[in-house]
Amino acid sequence: MYYIIVNPASKSGRGAKIYARIEPVLKEKAVSYEVFFSERAGHVITITKELCSRVPCSPEDPLKLIVLGGDGTLNETLQGISDFSCVAIGYIPTGSSNDMARDLHLPKDPVEILTNILSCKKPQCLDMGQVVYENTTSQLSRHHSSELLTVRYFAVSCGIGFDAAVCEEALASRFKNILNKIGLGKLTYLTIALKQLIAARKVSCDMYLDDSDTPIRLNRFLFVAGMVHQYEGGGFKFCPGANYHDGVLDICVAGDIPKPKILIVLPTAFQGKHYRFHGVDKYTARKLRLVTSAPLWVHTDGEVSMKSSSITLTCGQNTVSYTHLTLPT
Repeated sequence: MYYIIVNPASKSGRGAKIYARIEPVLKEKAVSYEVFFSERAGHVITITKELCSRVPCSPEDPLKLIVLGGDGTLNETLQGISDFSCVAIGYIPTGSSNDMARDLHLPKDPVEILTNILSCKKPQCLDMGQVVYENTTSQLSRHHSSELLTVRYFAVSCGIGFDAAVCEEALASRFKNILNKIGLGKLTYLTIALKQLIAARKVSCDMYLDDSDTPIRLNRFLFVAGMVHQYEGGGFKFCPGANYHDGVLDICVAGDIPKPKILIVLPTAFQGKHYRFHGVDKYTARKLRLVTSAPLWVHTDGEVSMKSSSITLTCGQNTVSYTHLTLPT
């Protein structure tokens, strides 16, 4: 039995159209399934929680989920899982960014991905990140759901600062939906990024790697991203060395870089060439604690719920089972 969670609104209705393509395949193959359509932000968390509570499952006979949506839909799915050892996830990307699918080299054809899921005999486990919000503010994202969590999981990345501020504004943007419909959704992020860059204020940050008591001091920074995968933000290759099997976070730090220079640095990140510039640094750690001088937006896989001035990120090795993978050789 497969339980299918569909975000019909992903990429301005693309999710519903892709489900319409795969449903005949499910019927043709006489697959037993039950489908659920998300209706609002946070609804996927509720659906997943209910399934985990009512469907008997075990590590030997896991709950089989198929998720149709973007990175954010997959992120919400993770928040609703009570025991990851008893769940296997099939993922069919239908979002705007699809950074996880990009790193995993998933097929472009959703029917091919569905076929891979249905024929999978042994799911593969990938790393998963977790962020703990240690100091939050009352300022909530315009996109936040009723499921306001102070501990969140992430499959792709977690960032604080500029990248999260762009995500927060983009999630509430009507302009994004219009551009998505004509295939120009990335212009939304570019426009918002320029606006956020101009408005960015000076904030300092102390970074603690693993169990070190000695901070790495950033007198001013643009963003810090802890990443399981190589890409975030719709194709920015911020951590080209990231390995989703090693139990380690790859960390990209954009420090005290003059604002005009950022316009030169950011485009090079699409090819992972941004580390050639002074002020852009990389680290690796199993645990990362960040303390900022002012509360900033925090994102998990592009989902933003609140601001915080103190967060701790960790990485769990081979935590989540996926049935959809076509891994590079």
